[in-house]
Amino acid sequence: MTVTATSVDRSDRPAPVRAARSRGARLRRLVPAAAAALSGVLLYVSFPPRTLWWLALPAFAVLGLVLRGRSWKAGLGLGYLFGLGFLLPLLVWTGVEVGSVPWLALSAVEALFVALVGAGIAAVSRLPAWPLWAAAVWTAGEAARARVPFGGFPWGKIAFGQADGVFLPLAAVGGTPVLGFAVVLCGLGLGEAARLLLRRRRPDPVPVRRGAAVAALLSVAVPVVAAVAARPLVSDAAEDGTATVAVIQGNVPRLGLDFNSQRRAVLDYHARETERLAAEIKAGRTPRPDFVLWPENSSDVDPFAYPDAAYVIGEAARSVGVPISVGSVVERDGRLYNEQILWDPHKGPVQTYDKRRIQPFGEYLPLRSLVGAVNSDWTSMVHQDFSAGRKPGVFTVGHTRIGLTTCYEAAFDGVVRDTVTHGAQMISVPSNNATFDRSEMTYQQLAMSRVRAVEHSRTVTVPVTSGVSAIILPDGTITQKTGMFVADHLVQKVPLRSSLTPATRLGALPELALVLVAAGGLGWAVGAGVRRRRGTEEEQA
Repeated sequence: MTVTATSVDRSDRPAPVRAARSRGARLRRLVPAAAAALSGVLLYVSFPPRTLWWLALPAFAVLGLVLRGRSWKAGLGLGYLFGLGFLLPLLVWTGVEVGSVPWLALSAVEALFVALVGAGIAAVSRLPAWPLWAAAVWTAGEAARARVPFGGFPWGKIAFGQADGVFLPLAAVGGTPVLGFAVVLCGLGLGEAARLLLRRRRPDPVPVRRGAAVAALLSVAVPVVAAVAARPLVSDAAEDGTATVAVIQGNVPRLGLDFNSQRRAVLDYHARETERLAAEIKAGRTPRPDFVLWPENSSDVDPFAYPDAAYVIGEAARSVGVPISVGSVVERDGRLYNEQILWDPHKGPVQTYDKRRIQPFGEYLPLRSLVGAVNSDWTSMVHQDFSAGRKPGVFTVGHTRIGLTTCYEAAFDGVVRDTVTHGAQMISVPSNNATFDRSEMTYQQLAMSRVRAVEHSRTVTVPVTSGVSAIILPDGTITQKTGMFVADHLVQKVPLRSSLTPATRLGALPELALVLVAAGGLGWAVGAGVRRRRGTEEEQA
């Protein structure tokens, strides 16, 4: 008897059964997409103001499992969903006061970088020790996002979510790129280890190569061991003595963008809080500081153009008896500058620093005509573009050298590092977050300053118009902070330091090395893919 193979005819199955199976197949195809988006949301939840830093690890574990073995095209789409899940909730503060369009547009554009990273991770996921190459690809994506377009937007770097985490000491080793790389590597390693373990526990176990198991375990263990080994780099010892610093938070009359129309009131509020500090000093309740730090935009009335503003600042400085660093908006030669002015109680303005990294769409408008066609209110709010300064800001007050990075600049590695390599013994990050109401933005920015403190082993002060203002020790610990939308001041003796961490010495070199690792992995993956296709074509021929 001859038996012939025939295809199974499923057309006789009931229509409801076929429909149910079809729906099930479609739902199964949606699982990777849903997992990618939800793991992005999980990554967002790991960021401040929450202290759930460890959630970044399962977020990347799931992302790695979703992307492993897929085509670069699938990685592109899944990476984009992961990026949207992460960035849409993280950046929602950008829509406060100006509407949802800028928030959605920014999130959509920034998620494109994560999409490219997803394609890259999918490509290298077939390589030996693939979590290493994949983590380097993520770092390369962050490096690109921090530079383009319009000077880049580093907000949401993985390192900035790790201010409370065990990996934080790695910031002193290689800055935010090394810290972020370690977190991503550990998360991807956890996912790979879980995948290999599940293969062993299946009813029909699949053999696991020893090399793959070792690589997965090392991906988890090495970042943790490295973070522990880096602990001695974190110190708050006063190498150059101490300085007593006062941080003033004067508050603003009303929330939102319209605080700019009340510039004189904001100046008066900060002068009033400084005079309250002076009264406490006179009464012996508070020690006299060596200097006072006001926030960004604490005097948007140009004291060089308006004598009444100069008088108010001068009176505040004389009342407290020490220099004040004042955040102002000044005009020179028809150009606007976001400027910090060191105001001596006897000599008046003696040093200045012009903000170098100005904020696109906030302090200047790229594509002004296009933006105006979309939203004319925006062009009226930013009616004149600010100009960028050119020199790092370091104020010298007595024996103390204070590095200045104004607000948005704290997100950029090189800008903060410049102040330290130019001699800063401590760092101040004067900021104005009143525009963003009570959103998470101020906590995200405060976490950046904590990471910078460890990265460069410097005390960091954060004077903010409306809060949260803070004093941060070189080990990243917040010793004092204010509430939001209250007038307050902080006074503390802080350590001054002059030694340089490896991160400060190396600058961008660790990031460059990781980008080269990513390029090598992608090149290897592309070459292997070409060879596989050629082998398949030869077999078919």
